[in-house]
Amino acid sequence: MLTFVLMNDEFYMNRCLELASMGMGSVSPNPMVGCVIVHEQAIIGEGYHQQFGSAHAEVNAVQAVIDNFPEKASELLRNATVYVNLEPCAHFGKTPPCADLLIKHQVKKVVIANTDPFADVNGKGIQKLKEAGITVSTNILQSAGAFLNRRFFTRVSQQRPYIILKWAQTADGYFAPSAPSQKWISGAQAKQFTMQWRAEEDAIVVGKQTALIDDPALTNRSGKGKNPIRIVIDRSLDIPLSRQLFNAEAKTIVFNEVKTEVVSNIHYVQMEDMQYYLAQKIAYQLYLMDIQSVMIEGGRQILDQFISHNLWDEARIFTAKTKWNEGIKAPVLKGNLIFQEHLETDDLSIYTPCP
Repeated sequence: MLTFVLMNDEFYMNRCLELASMGMGSVSPNPMVGCVIVHEQAIIGEGYHQQFGSAHAEVNAVQAVIDNFPEKASELLRNATVYVNLEPCAHFGKTPPCADLLIKHQVKKVVIANTDPFADVNGKGIQKLKEAGITVSTNILQSAGAFLNRRFFTRVSQQRPYIILKWAQTADGYFAPSAPSQKWISGAQAKQFTMQWRAEEDAIVVGKQTALIDDPALTNRSGKGKNPIRIVIDRSLDIPLSRQLFNAEAKTIVFNEVKTEVVSNIHYVQMEDMQYYLAQKIAYQLYLMDIQSVMIEGGRQILDQFISHNLWDEARIFTAKTKWNEGIKAPVLKGNLIFQEHLETDDLSIYTPCP
């Protein structure tokens, strides 16, 4: 039996989103963008933004057309429809404006999922294209595009990073032993998820007690992707430099009340009155550092600070099948369950804040 695929705008935009997602963990603080160029329903070139500071998706897709059809590229592009999940930029940044590139090649039509909320772009790329006589269609798979680039949109619109809370708890709701000691809750699959997430996010935050008790390296040990920036809250600088947090594998930021100093890969950032509005201060400092997303891994007090101020965008919670009957209770939040998966020894639940 023959299967026919309806290749409409949604079909090509889905491919854009697939391509864009390949830049996860590599393009921040830029958005993830994919581009597909279509001529008479055939894809003749595609590309995505691969690395911060490198060529944008449109540049790579146009170059693919030139490489694939060196003698016919100009003619094909003049009659092509370009699909891109984010409005082409209209300003000079690290690279020239992508809107100008599409105008230069006189493409026939541009189909866009999301307009760019960044002030230097918002609507200006679309305006440039229309003024050049190019047909523009917007809001194709808008919700899917916004979800893919939720980190970017949050940073631009709220002037803070996208904040993910993450912890493991027992079946009866315990988070850690009563006495300071290391005791694992989640299983091997949960650890695999954690390594993947560390490669996807810009930074990871823990408190002093977590650093002292667990001595975590907070690196991505999956062998794929980058290490996140490690951030620790240590008001009085009590954590010994011999701890894994301070090894040379990644940059470490120490929020403290003592000093601002850079020593090798360790960046000390002084804050005042850390007992007040700590979550807000952390979020603002990370925004100033161009950190687009952060995962808060503990401990309980740090997580509670973000929860109590409703300063979070996702909560990823592993619930084990084991029971402890005693210990420190896990954080409690109110949220909408958007995803659940049953693993071998744990259940993974992902929540977003209630409206």
